Amino acid sequence: MRFRRKPEPAPVRVAVAPGVDIDAFARAVDPQRLDEAQFVQLIDVLDMLGRVGTGIELANMRTDTFVWFVSRASTPQLEQLMAHTHLRHVVFGEIFRRMSEHLDPVRAADLRAVVHWRFTGGTGDGGYDRFQTLIESGTCASGRRPTHDARVTLTLSPVDFLRTVTGTVNVAMLFMRGKVKVRGDIAFAAGLINYFDLPKP
Repeated sequence: MRFRRKPEPAPVRVAVAPGVDIDAFARAVDPQRLDEAQFVQLIDVLDMLGRVGTGIELANMRTDTFVWFVSRASTPQLEQLMAHTHLRHVVFGEIFRRMSEHLDPVRAADLRAVVHWRFTGGTGDGGYDRFQTLIESGTCASGRRPTHDARVTLTLSPVDFLRTVTGTVNVAMLFMRGKVKVRGDIAFAAGLINYFDLPKP
């Protein structure tokens, strides 16, 4: 008796969606109209569409739209988003990539500094997600493996980090409320955001 070999499944091909304006789409879907689950589902769908090659992805969203979108989200929405193991790192990736693109090369021209980030609620050692940002000669690069000694180490919640980089929370207020722990150069940490020209919401 001979068995027929099953045919190999055809590869999935997804065409790039013509004429889709991800920025217009994001501004039309105001986070304030969504509940927490819907907000997370929306980010999940955008991430999935990007991974299968539709051309609709978070990476194609302008930074001013990305900042506006995050700033419109409620704290419970952001908490639920950052509790999602995969999407948490999608968002971290977007933030650090955009920080590299928006470093002010003039202000940072003579700066060499290493920042270690520790985000609470993570899956790494001690319950933290860890990242490193290296600023040197007007450039900025971030990664998940600390390779240099830090000038400063910042420990904070992912939601407070999002609020800080999108300009909806003042860094000084986080310090005063004890919501960020600093080890190292406190003065540098307080002014770190000023080395970036991230748009305001």
